[in-house]
Amino acid sequence: MKHHYKTQGTCSTDIFIEVEGGIIQDVEYWNGCNGNLQGVARLVKGMPVAEVIRRLEGIRCGMRPTSCPDQLCKALHEMGY
Repeated sequence: MKHHYKTQGTCSTDIFIEVEGGIIQDVEYWNGCNGNLQGVARLVKGMPVAEVIRRLEGIRCGMRPTSCPDQLCKALHEMGY
């Protein structure tokens, strides 16, 4: 299943996610800290969604109440995980 998520409260503006059988197949962020977001996308590729959420949910960016990894978790929840 492919999903497009509009982020809130981060420098990145969009996340495109592909999940099959509960496993992350691909993640692409638009805007934000390019190198860091490429790293996050590569690290979560092939991981079970539940593990991604367990590891990344609640991460904050500085004084912001969220972060790009946390927004990925919000997108996964929006997808029904």
